[in-house]
Amino acid sequence: MNSITPVELQKKLENEEALPIIDVRETAEVKTGKIPGANNIPLGLLEFRMNELDKAMQYFVVCQSGGRSSQAVRFLEYQGFKVVNVDGGMSAWKGQLQ
Repeated sequence: MNSITPVELQKKLENEEALPIIDVRETAEVKTGKIPGANNIPLGLLEFRMNELDKAMQYFVVCQSGGRSSQAVRFLEYQGFKVVNVDGGMSAWKGQLQ
């Protein structure tokens, strides 16, 4: 499983215009703040909303601490998507919030 730290992700965001980020936390958790531009698809809805994703793109998947995002990454990899887990999740995120 490919992974990246929140610090590495933040550096990528600073150097690139936009990265496709999927936040798999529940809606109520996202209300406390999310990475700017992240698309919220709760883990329980991922199976039903993966048609919104493009298999040609690489996605960065984040949750609160890294557990749910690693589940999402395994699921999406099995479906043929290119995904990277954000180790440590939002608990380790020091960047801006939206």
